[in-house]
Amino acid sequence: MQKRPKGKASHLAAQADVKLDCEFDDPIGMLRDCHHKIKRSLHVLWVIADRAAGRELTGEEMAAVRSAMDCLRVDGTRHTADEEESLFPRLRAETISGDSEELNVLEDNRRQADPLHAMVETLYSTWMSAGALRPENQLRLQSCTESLKRLSDQHIHIEEQIVFPRAQRVLDGQTIAAMGQEFGARRS
Repeated sequence: MQKRPKGKASHLAAQADVKLDCEFDDPIGMLRDCHHKIKRSLHVLWVIADRAAGRELTGEEMAAVRSAMDCLRVDGTRHTADEEESLFPRLRAETISGDSEELNVLEDNRRQADPLHAMVETLYSTWMSAGALRPENQLRLQSCTESLKRLSDQHIHIEEQIVFPRAQRVLDGQTIAAMGQEFGARRS
């Protein structure tokens, strides 16, 4: 288990609320930017699950949790659609058979993460409304946030080291532009 850093909750809330740098003309860059937001949001949830164990969440911690969960709910959902509806099908169409093993791993990671996200949201909601979590639920929350962080780190590593460079090599400008338009349509 990784050591969870200490620090102020307001700093954590600010970490989860990050602006994207890239625009629709650079959809791969947008995916990378979104990775940073997702990682920061998961970090916030991971740290607070440990730091606040056994007590009520402060107002700042609750704000940080809400911000992180909103980011994962909104940006994470769009990010998933951007990859699974726009990027992955195009890569599969351009790659040699067997060359899309990484995409299968990424989709499997996402399937594993979905119930963990739901559990984290449920447990944090309970904690915020009830003021406390039972010790077994506190341990479950810590375990789920740790697992999500590990899955996310693996997922992002595969995408940024293998999948995104491959996309930039094999997809032409017209295809990249079409992806950007699809990304924009998801956000309008």
